[in-house]
Amino acid sequence: MRNAKHARELMRSTKPFAREVAWRSWWHFWSTLAVLASLLAITCFDIFWVLRLGVSILAGLTMVRMFIVFHDHQHGTILRGSTLADIILWMIGMLLLTPRSVWRHSHDYHHHRNARIQATGIGTFPLMTTQAFAQASWWRRLAYAVSRHPLTILAGYLTIFIFGMCIYPLLLRPRKHLDSALALVIHVALVTALAIFAPGVLLWTLMVPLGLATALGSYLFYAQHNFPDAHFQDATSFDFFTAALTASSYIPMNPVMRWFTGNIGYHHVHHLNARIPFYRLPEAMAQLKILQSPGKTSLGPIGIYRCLRLKLWDADKQRLVNFAGV
Repeated sequence: MRNAKHARELMRSTKPFAREVAWRSWWHFWSTLAVLASLLAITCFDIFWVLRLGVSILAGLTMVRMFIVFHDHQHGTILRGSTLADIILWMIGMLLLTPRSVWRHSHDYHHHRNARIQATGIGTFPLMTTQAFAQASWWRRLAYAVSRHPLTILAGYLTIFIFGMCIYPLLLRPRKHLDSALALVIHVALVTALAIFAPGVLLWTLMVPLGLATALGSYLFYAQHNFPDAHFQDATSFDFFTAALTASSYIPMNPVMRWFTGNIGYHHVHHLNARIPFYRLPEAMAQLKILQSPGKTSLGPIGIYRCLRLKLWDADKQRLVNFAGV
């Protein structure tokens, strides 16, 4: 565990990067919104399906970037105090099935408890120890296995966003999460109207882009904290700074994917100081030596396989393991 002096020095070293550059924030906001709107507009045209599919995929990837802009705004990192940004990004959050009340509650919970073993999985995927899993009922084992199954992640549109971000919070605390009900009403109305009057637009402008964006987003949620070198802590030894650097991954990407994912691959930097704007995360990592030796994974087939096979925390081995032998 880091002592208090070291922790203060570490946080102080990140402060120069935790300063928004207003014109850059607005540029990323408007340029991303313009690219997304343009791509979605093109998908509305009745063009050759291969071209339409390609544009739909690009739109889905751009939705991921738009979500990162929303994500940083919810942290108060960029465009803080702008009523215009508040309104537009609130609408985008609703369309992306991410009601603000749910996102803020679950994501803040996650940031304060990153690296703690939590079977509830609020704000992230649930994690059980090998011992707890061995002692759990068959029903709880099944539910846990399903929650971390690759198909659950692939079907993130239904499992993580519609159910996890909208239906479940609404059932749990209806008065607190009325915006979840509004997001569902808007989504169902939009899908129904397009299915009746413009099925082609429903497929290429909504379902393909949103399905891709939510699947990639769900996997990124998973791989950011479930990777081979991840280290988790129990409540008695929990240390926020160690958690940020050892339980949050770095995912190297090419410049194109870094743009589409809004530098979210620099996740260990983000968890160390969530006030660093997404466009300054690479700068912080490049200049702070302590950030340059993180646990890594990748978006390649081998990296994805190695992450998806991790299921439980083995306290004796101090690493994530699969179900074998449990």
